[in-house]
Amino acid sequence: MSLTTHVLDVSCGKPAANILIELWRLHSTNNRTLIGTFTTNENGRVDKPLLETENMEMGTYELVFHVGNHFKNSKEHKGELLFLETVPIRFGVSAKEHYHVPLLIAPGGYSTYRGS
Repeated sequence: MSLTTHVLDVSCGKPAANILIELWRLHSTNNRTLIGTFTTNENGRVDKPLLETENMEMGTYELVFHVGNHFKNSKEHKGELLFLETVPIRFGVSAKEHYHVPLLIAPGGYSTYRGS
């Protein structure tokens, strides 16, 4: 049982490096705990699982991807007013299995899915 992610910039067809990611555990609507912060590598991935078996519990989690700097620093979008600064993805973990939550970003939108 583990949680992994990766980030791809579909506007240029490349992995999104140096994206700051926060992982939160939600206890109720206004109560959450920061589990950790991570940064994507040159392949748009985090070097290790965000959560592994011993730390992963059933419940609600939230990944917050700080994508603003990625677009601010890209030559294709430099100087543009950003539409997206952060992308929060809230999801439930209900089984003892692997969860992969990829993020596909572009300056005007994003998509995610439960991967394998």
